[in-house]
Amino acid sequence: MKKPATVDSFLQEHEQWRETLTKLRALLLASGLEETIKWGQPAYTLDGKNVAGLGAFKSYAGIWFFQGGLLEDKYGKLVNAQEGKTQAMRQWRFQSAEEIDEKLVLEYIAEAMRYQQAGREAKPAPNKPLLLPEELSAALKSNTQLAERFAQLSPGKQREYAGYIGEAKREATRAQRLEKCIPLILEGKGLNDKYK
Repeated sequence: MKKPATVDSFLQEHEQWRETLTKLRALLLASGLEETIKWGQPAYTLDGKNVAGLGAFKSYAGIWFFQGGLLEDKYGKLVNAQEGKTQAMRQWRFQSAEEIDEKLVLEYIAEAMRYQQAGREAKPAPNKPLLLPEELSAALKSNTQLAERFAQLSPGKQREYAGYIGEAKREATRAQRLEKCIPLILEGKGLNDKYK
């Protein structure tokens, strides 16, 4: 499926969730966030930093908070969609537009914006060991320049590469991902630098 070029085309592609997504979009825009498309989905930024995003899935549509793990969540609305993988990102799921409490959603958006303006962000757990997938480990052992460049990357960037390559289930996919990553590592870039 081709990634949508605009938020309007994203909404058109998700007819089942269009009303829910449209309502959430209006709240995000009313908050003063800037709208863009990232990773094929609507994203909302403040001062160039990701604050929230919209997503549509088989059984729900929702709003993502990129630093949602920091939010107070006193009403218990947020879930971690990838336990063990994401530390900061949280989502609020809706099965219909009628479930959206506009005042409450605006409260969560405002809190997320305050944290972004204050520069607060979740940090990875300290001293977490870096586990390299076999493919990346072998490439580092066989290519001295690659190993040197990889060692110069921050621990967070090293984890991004290790996770991206290692999470692929098929060997062929891991090999493809490694080939994609090698030039970026050699340039001293992080996997997700273009999104930051």
